[in-house]
Amino acid sequence: MTSVGPWQKSSFSGGGDSDDCVELAAGDDTLLLRESDEPGTVVEATGAGLVALIRHLRPSTGLASTGL
Repeated sequence: MTSVGPWQKSSFSGGGDSDDCVELAAGDDTLLLRESDEPGTVVEATGAGLVALIRHLRPSTGLASTGL
């Protein structure tokens, strides 16, 4: 696996130290995603791949203000 920068909690996740959150980190040339309650399971994606996934999964009216 690529070297990993520090994990950051998504601003859309639950507050506090809850296990209901998605964490992101930067790899060498990729973005890494994991759920805090399953830190050993990591999804690796390119920036373009992650944008495509978000566009596919979001409702037609969701995330419009983020520019994605």
